[in-house]
Amino acid sequence: MHIHIDERSTTPIWEQIVQQIKELILKKVLRPHDKLLSVRELASMLIVNPNTVSKAYQELERQQIIETRRGKGTFVTEALPVQGNEQRINEIRQSLQLLVVESSYIGVSRDTLVQWIDSYMNELGGEGLVNRPESK
Repeated sequence: MHIHIDERSTTPIWEQIVQQIKELILKKVLRPHDKLLSVRELASMLIVNPNTVSKAYQELERQQIIETRRGKGTFVTEALPVQGNEQRINEIRQSLQLLVVESSYIGVSRDTLVQWIDSYMNELGGEGLVNRPESK
């Protein structure tokens, strides 16, 4: 499992861990039932406070992406959650809107944005990542 922390990023370290673990799952580097490093092991590897890793694991568990089995460790869950979280969907939509405004302001074309999205979706395994109804 390869996670890289950008200490210059404005994104908190625990959120970087959450995003990168999600990405590793989508790219099938991590698969259902795979055991994750312990909080202490990952904290030591990343040279961060164990509380930071614990916070990331708690968030991933809250999102039903990982599960902790007492005495056995922390594992990737069987399947990605299929229910949509309306609040999270709205947050993503607002973030996308901000991204579109900012990129348009500096001259990034619509075609370039679409190309970037398509390229990244392909990198994550294509469009059929999760069977979810599209939100409008």
